[in-house]
Amino acid sequence: MKDVISVAPPGSHKAVFLTARWKHLINLTYAVDPELLRPHLPPGLELDIWEGSAHVSLVAFDFLSTRLLGIPVPGYTNFPEVNLRFYVRWRELPAVVFIREYVPKRAIAWSAKLLYNEPYRRIPMTSSVNMDGEVINVRHNLGGGELQARARLDGYFPRKGTAEYHFKEHDLGFGVDHRQRTLCYRVEHPEWKVFPIESVDMSLNFETLYGSDWAFLQNTQPRYRLLAEGSDILVRFPFAIERDS
Repeated sequence: MKDVISVAPPGSHKAVFLTARWKHLINLTYAVDPELLRPHLPPGLELDIWEGSAHVSLVAFDFLSTRLLGIPVPGYTNFPEVNLRFYVRWRELPAVVFIREYVPKRAIAWSAKLLYNEPYRRIPMTSSVNMDGEVINVRHNLGGGELQARARLDGYFPRKGTAEYHFKEHDLGFGVDHRQRTLCYRVEHPEWKVFPIESVDMSLNFETLYGSDWAFLQNTQPRYRLLAEGSDILVRFPFAIERDS
């Protein structure tokens, strides 16, 4: 019988930087021209083409019970985040890259940009979650606009190979640090259930939030949409990858 060689997942050797609970993740995914994404593509990565298209996702969720290096910071444990991200591959592994991430706390945005050059910005924003019988309503307000998703509470686990699974299950994120090195960081969490979405209402201004390149999303219907339950998560410290990886 041949020996089985176990290979540790990328980034699993790094210490834990952040723990939190991510809850009620709205994910609206759009097919886009790959050329829009190439200026944002870190060296050493390639675009993840799904069913013939590149994609971006608008993702909104709540950070809860946040701890940095195991320590809760008063006033910074519970807050919403809204980001625009796209999908890449590194050594055939699926991953994400962020175009812009919004949070309501200036210190969070400043720290992420200083330490990891992550594209965080601070903006006044609020979120709420209401459950009414068998229905959940999740609402985010930012930039003078609103995003709201209504879903049924009969959650299920999507099968591997489906769009729902593909666009929610990523444990690697990438960015570029201040020295222009490509950084990889690992996010760990159990597989998430999704709730069937009944309706989405949105009045966000994509041009104001993300720039003129993304204004067309204002009048574009998402190709895929989901609401994930979320769970406890941990984020490990990043590591640099080689340019020729």
